[in-house]
Amino acid sequence: MKFQAVLFDFDYTLGDATEAIVTGFQYAFARMGLAEPDRESVRTTVGYILEDGYTLLTGDGDPGQRALFRRYYVEKANPLQISTTQLFPGARALLEALRERGIPAGVVSSKKGSTLRGVLEHLDVVRLLCSVTGGDQVARPKPDPEGILAAVAALNLTPDQVLYCGDTILDAQAAQRSGAHFCAVLNGTTPASAFAPYPCDHIAPDLMDLKNWLGL
Repeated sequence: MKFQAVLFDFDYTLGDATEAIVTGFQYAFARMGLAEPDRESVRTTVGYILEDGYTLLTGDGDPGQRALFRRYYVEKANPLQISTTQLFPGARALLEALRERGIPAGVVSSKKGSTLRGVLEHLDVVRLLCSVTGGDQVARPKPDPEGILAAVAALNLTPDQVLYCGDTILDAQAAQRSGAHFCAVLNGTTPASAFAPYPCDHIAPDLMDLKNWLGL
């Protein structure tokens, strides 16, 4: 195990909040008089901040509409996130193995910090983490490396000592810009081929593979 800490994205890396996210998008679009997006279209936006997800699906970059979308989305999705989000197979065992080895694990996500922490507490894994960084706790979202760098600094480590694991190109870009190592996790909608332009220490088809690759 050559890493001094392992950081993770959350959605489609450690956890699956698809039901809440899709419901939130469809509710918000309906309230705004827009055609409801299908499930797979919404899934491709996971990992982006909410406003960017709205713009990706509609082409609408108007700040007022983006803000309105967030308000409606949060109204519907946030109460569902805690009750419906599930961990991917192998997530709990991976975090427990890191804890047993004395290797700090943290989450750096685009999800709102209070929602993220509530989900992690409900899933009883927040106790296994040294830090939880949500998208509203940084000035610049991924692919900016701000969140990763802050988590690394809090551990008194340097980026080259840390592995960041995520499921999207945004995660790969953030890791690259931070100077951290990167492992792609294929729990989301991004195929392995999409990570070819970025430095990847490993591409894990699932979290059991990641655990084995780490030698845990």
